[in-house]
Formats: sequence, C-alpha cells, structure tokens
Amino acid sequence: MTVAVQGETARTTPRKSPLHRIKYSYDRYWYAWAMCLPVVLVLGAIVGYPLIQGIYLSFTDATSQNVGRTIGANHIPDTYSWVGLTNYVGILTGANNQFWPHLFWTIAWTVACVVLTYAIGLALAVVLNRDIRARGLYRMLLILPWAVPTFVTIFAWRLILADDGAVNQLLALLHITGPSWLSDPLAQKVAAVGVNIWCGVPFMMVSLLGGLQAIPRELHEAAEMDGATAWQRFVNVTLPGLRPVSSTVILLGVIWTFNQFNVIFLLFGTNSDSVQILVTYAYKLFFGQQPQDYASSAAVGILCLSLLVVFTSVYRRWLKRNDEGALA
Repeated sequence: MTVAVQGETARTTPRKSPLHRIKYSYDRYWYAWAMCLPVVLVLGAIVGYPLIQGIYLSFTDATSQNVGRTIGANHIPDTYSWVGLTNYVGILTGANNQFWPHLFWTIAWTVACVVLTYAIGLALAVVLNRDIRARGLYRMLLILPWAVPTFVTIFAWRLILADDGAVNQLLALLHITGPSWLSDPLAQKVAAVGVNIWCGVPFMMVSLLGGLQAIPRELHEAAEMDGATAWQRFVNVTLPGLRPVSSTVILLGVIWTFNQFNVIFLLFGTNSDSVQILVTYAYKLFFGQQPQDYASSAAVGILCLSLLVVFTSVYRRWLKRNDEGALA
C-alpha cells in the first residue's frame, strides 16, 4: 500500500521547469557556479564570440575588400551587406560544385581513419594488456608518435613519402614502382589516411588499454571455466566491457578527424583539391584566393559544425537506445 501511495504521489507531483531547477541548483551549489564562472567567461571569449561572429558573417557578403580595417591613422569602415542565405545556397547548389565532392571525401576520410585507428588501437591494447616481456618498453615506443608534436611528425612523413623517399626506395627494392604520394590524387588519399592513423593510434591504444584494465579478471576466468574460446571471451566479455570507453573514443575520433586540419594542410597544402577536406576547403576560401571570401568560408565552417552536431545527437541517441535495449 505504501509503495502504491508513493507511486501515486510521484505521478501527481508536477515537474519543475528548467528555470526552477537552475535556481534550485544555484541556491544549493552556488560555490560550484562561482568556480565555473571564470571558465565560462574564458570559453565565451575564445569560443562563443568567434562562433557568433562567424555565424553573422556567413549571412553577409564579407570579403577582404569590404571588411573594415585600419591603415596607419586612417580607418576604413565596413561596407559589406546582409545577403541572407545566399552564401549557403551558392555553396550547396553553386556552379563551382566544390562542396559536395569535399563533403563526400571528408566522410570517407573520417570513416576510414576512425575504423582503422580503432581496430589497430584495440589490437595493440589487447596485446599490451597481457603479461609479456618488456611490456613497458613497447608501451613507451607505441606512445612516441603521440608525444612528438604533430607538425614534426607530418614534416617527417613528407620526407618519407617524397618521390625519392624511404617508402619508394623500399618499394624499389621489391621491384615495385612507387606512386607520387604527394601529388597523385589516389596516392594522396592513401597517404593522408596512413599518416592520420599513425598520429591517432597511440591515443586510441592508451584509452582502450585503460578500459581493458578496468574489466574484472573474474569475468574472463568465469568465461574460460565455462568453456568459452578466446574469441568468444573477446566478443562476449571484452567488447561489452569496453563499451563505455569505445563509445567515447569513437565520438572524439570522429570529431577530431572530421576537423583534422593539420595532416591535410601540412602534408599537401591547399593546391591539391582532390584531397582537401571541408576545413581545409574553408581555409582555402579564407586565405587561398583574392579577394579573400570571409563569408563563404564562415558558411562552410557553420555547415561543418551543423553536421557534427547532428551526428553527435544521432550517435548519442543510438547509444542510449542500445543501452536501454541491453538492460531490457
């Protein structure tokens, strides 16, 4: 009877509005709000304001010729105007037809990099989670690509992938003619994926290794006593135990790879259109032509942000639905 009354009370109690919940949280945890305030202000200054400015510019015809600037003692005012959705329509349906090829390649690049990085990182994590000789040395060597600054790694790979670099010299020893990794369109894509995997595998490996070490050994021992093979233990114990870590690193991997400016720009520059992803395409619109097209560059950036927001929302809902199905 008591349970029924409590359930009835829970159903009849009105839910508090978000404003009431915020006020209650502030009244009870005001010190936490006070400690978060500096961080919020800094993020608002370095992230919020540029984002709002970029959204505004995407609805204008701003270029390097009509944006206000100061030359010596003379100030030239802004002369750009509001054009509404013209930039977005031009990007999505314009005659130059550059957005969609870059988008398709960006998606293919992101999927290939994340899938291969996760698979290689998981394989290395499983190996390093075992009791093997010199395990600490192997971990240190595999983390080195992550510790080295990205621009140093990429410049080293430019030398390795040059026409007379180490890769083509090794292929020549095998009587194979190596492609021009830095100029041939298909070879550029393969090289971009390979270099990004080299840079991303250490993070994936370390994250998954931490997840593996958090799985209780008793689960593996119980499965082994029940007669499960190594593959069955991996599928039914290891992968479910890694689910929280995997969902997070995959989401981060997608966001980072989708916006991976350094690898493409430092490896190929902006002259090779076939390998440009959306963020380097936006950079090229901003800096790689005259007059510099601030508005179109901002519009491409807002489209990238919108795509990632949609993907993140769908991905999290999919994970939540799967978790609820597993609990049911």
